[in-house]
Amino acid sequence: MSTNALTDNQEELTRIIDSVLSQAKEMGASSAEADIGVGSGLSANVRKGEIDKLEYERDKGLSITVFIDGQKGNSSTSDFSDAAVKQSVKAAIGIARYASRDEFAGLVEPELMATEFPDLDLYHPWDISPEAAIDLAIECEQSAFDADKRISNSDGSVVSTYSGLNLYGNTNNFIHGWNWSSHTIDCTVIAEDSSGMQRDGWYSKARDYNNLQSVKEISQEAARRTVSRLGSRKLTTRQAPVIFEAPVASGLFSAFITAISGGSLYRRASFLLDKKGEQIFADHINIRERPFIKKALGSAPFDNDGVATREHDIIKDGILKEYVLSGYSARKLGLQTTGNAGGVHNLVVESGKDSLDDLMKKMGTGLLITDMIGFGVNQITGDYSRGASGFWVENGELAYPVEEITVAGNLVDMYKNIISIANDIDPRGNVLTGSVFMDTMTIAGE
Repeated sequence: MSTNALTDNQEELTRIIDSVLSQAKEMGASSAEADIGVGSGLSANVRKGEIDKLEYERDKGLSITVFIDGQKGNSSTSDFSDAAVKQSVKAAIGIARYASRDEFAGLVEPELMATEFPDLDLYHPWDISPEAAIDLAIECEQSAFDADKRISNSDGSVVSTYSGLNLYGNTNNFIHGWNWSSHTIDCTVIAEDSSGMQRDGWYSKARDYNNLQSVKEISQEAARRTVSRLGSRKLTTRQAPVIFEAPVASGLFSAFITAISGGSLYRRASFLLDKKGEQIFADHINIRERPFIKKALGSAPFDNDGVATREHDIIKDGILKEYVLSGYSARKLGLQTTGNAGGVHNLVVESGKDSLDDLMKKMGTGLLITDMIGFGVNQITGDYSRGASGFWVENGELAYPVEEITVAGNLVDMYKNIISIANDIDPRGNVLTGSVFMDTMTIAGE
């Protein structure tokens, strides 16, 4: 979808949202909200030099939510004709009339709606042809094969691009949205030697295709990571310090955000219940939400309630300063929304000056985790247990690859036992952190 197509579409989509809100009020809703998403994309997947799958995407959807004095109804449609939209509004109204009353349901107060909409530079469409996308994917895969003779097979190389437009409106006289794009190049290969076979890969993701890593960088990193796993061993069960490499370290902080999110708190299903103002992390840890970073994958001027996002500390000197709340969860808790309906927007974990190599030297002997399996976090107790693979480190250097191990601990203790965070920040998601060096954990093996 071209820039002009999205721009031209915005006026029509704004008209549809305005019509939805007007009809909802006419049909008896005390308040209403609606959001529209449209977009298109292309994905080329190749394997062993041959096209495996070529997909075009063209999506559109309208979601409608109405409130009738605390009763809530929702409907959705991909048909934007006037008749279909009217029918969807009727359906939402019908559902609301039979719904149980929830005193906390409804829109956020009008004065909390966003009034400023900075250009966050999120829209950079990639006008790449299917033929060019296929050629790029083939080049990426071949470059990985060329990088090391032990690369014997491929799980595929993918080049994908997507551009879209999202609009949100409600009966607080609010309608706004933005254009966005996302592009990815991904390469996964298989290495083989006398010790067996190993699979790994690498990918790059960005709003602007000009910010993607080069095909050579992606393919060589995929090959390096895969070959480095050959000859993996198991470890005996032990206690040892651990480094979570940046791409897997983000999961530690995602679990933290879930624990301080309104839904977990009002259900009383969180190991961080009633911990606001208390020491959660080591006192050198600072975590800040930064929703206005240009081109970042988590940037947004407002949340899913239309509430203005803001830059603020969540953890300062290890102390929990704020929860993460939507309008609904805030009302349930008797608190104020933090502009986080739909989640956080660029959670930035402050890094130190050390590189990953520096962390390994500081650790001396221990485990570097580069991959994790499963989701073993108990959000009520904080118990943490996940399958892992990576490298055993001795004298600050990689000694040998390891696999089929489990690392375990409790997040309450783990957060306080973070010794250092490296400067190798992974920009490919909404949680921006470097590698995390943690004091002793239990490593379960043979």
